[in-house]
Amino acid sequence: MGAISGAWLEALKDEFHQPYYAKLYKTVMNEYQTRKIFPPPQDMFNAFDFTPLDQVKVVILGQDPYHNDGQANGLCFSVRKDVDIPPSLVNIYKELHNDCGCYIPDNGCLEKWARQGVLLLNTVLTVRAHQANSHRGIGWEQFTDAVIRTLNEQDRPIVYLLWGRPAQTKQSMLDNPKQLVLTAPHPSPLSASRGFFGCGHFSKTNEFLEKNGLPPIDWQIENVSAGE
Repeated sequence: MGAISGAWLEALKDEFHQPYYAKLYKTVMNEYQTRKIFPPPQDMFNAFDFTPLDQVKVVILGQDPYHNDGQANGLCFSVRKDVDIPPSLVNIYKELHNDCGCYIPDNGCLEKWARQGVLLLNTVLTVRAHQANSHRGIGWEQFTDAVIRTLNEQDRPIVYLLWGRPAQTKQSMLDNPKQLVLTAPHPSPLSASRGFFGCGHFSKTNEFLEKNGLPPIDWQIENVSAGE
């Protein structure tokens, strides 16, 4: 199982001593030993590794990791560069194209966003192969609640993009007047046409960041063939 370090570790250290986390850790370790679990254990906390606490400017909340072989990499909505782009990310790219003029890239690796301060966090950090939501209710939600509370306490501008009901359950925890919460339906093909398309969240995020003196996010994911 991966490890959290740096400012995230300091901010969340009390969680690791809670009874629920001890039970969660034991459950997840047993699952990795007895079943096929995604993402690989060393990638479980990639969202925290790639986006240190003091660099978070934007939070995108997913539900749980992709559950097909080779997809999940510890960043919500993201896959490795050699993996087919999942349908929800296809729709995210369509909205980005319409909102900001970004071309639609040939890969689904969102590491570039994470390294600019976009925390790509799932509310549940592990999943059994081919069983969506199979690790819901084992304790991850309590842990990611603590993450959201930590971010809400930061005395600086942060934008939250809450897409779909599971992400929006966290909205009641967000009351920092310096921060911005944007909500929309999930980008899944089942719901994207109900208001995700046209939500303008990417341009609204950058307007808010610039208004508060922060550099905007370069949302363009480059083609692999472009040498990225």
